[in-house]
Amino acid sequence: MGSNVGDVADDRRLRDGVSGFDVAAAHYEAGRPGYPPEAVALLCHRLGIGPGRRVCDLAAGTGKLTGLLVDTGAEVVAVEPVAGMRLRLAEALSEVTVLDGTAEAIPLADESVDVVTVAQAFHWFDEVAAMAEIRRVLAPGGGLAVVFNERDETEPWIAALSKVVRWHQHRISQYQAIDWGEVIGAEGEAALSWEQPMTRRMLEARVRSISYVALMDEAEQRRLVTQTLALVDGFAEPFPMPYITRMWWGRPGR
Repeated sequence: MGSNVGDVADDRRLRDGVSGFDVAAAHYEAGRPGYPPEAVALLCHRLGIGPGRRVCDLAAGTGKLTGLLVDTGAEVVAVEPVAGMRLRLAEALSEVTVLDGTAEAIPLADESVDVVTVAQAFHWFDEVAAMAEIRRVLAPGGGLAVVFNERDETEPWIAALSKVVRWHQHRISQYQAIDWGEVIGAEGEAALSWEQPMTRRMLEARVRSISYVALMDEAEQRRLVTQTLALVDGFAEPFPMPYITRMWWGRPGR
């Protein structure tokens, strides 16, 4: 089947995303938030994550969720397509098996994991192909969790930050409008509000970690960083950066 304009645009977006995250892996690790313990505890309870279970953290990035899964006592395999991200993850979590792979071609055997987790990444996937692969690698009755951290734009300086980086002008921001429960056939969902302790240095890294910002020239990146830091001028460090963690879970193999 031939490509249409939308397919070409999606391919370009994916290539740019991979390139941007490869360049910005260090900034991603330094500035991006992790996930609140309450969120991980809820997913563990709902999907039975813990000792004796095998979990695939798909599109694991630098391991923001991976490390929290390791702490549960589960065996964790991380799959990540971006070389710079894999390097950071392997350095931080030597006990984790780290594999080069994508959601559309997961490098695991059929029915080989009990749970698949996807944090901050499903919007980069071909949803149909990814769900077929997730079902393939899940053991019978296995679970899937999709997790997103969203900046809480009810806080004025966060809303202003989104305008500075032109977040809502980019297609990657549209994941917030997708019904992920419908995409994965979820049996439950939850949202938790929390705050990441932030410094100006971390906030600079947070801006530079955005995939499309990472591909800008240094002068443009510096301009965005300067405008961003002006939003928190006078804030005592560490200052709170509010997030909402949204989660969906289910057992798609049923």
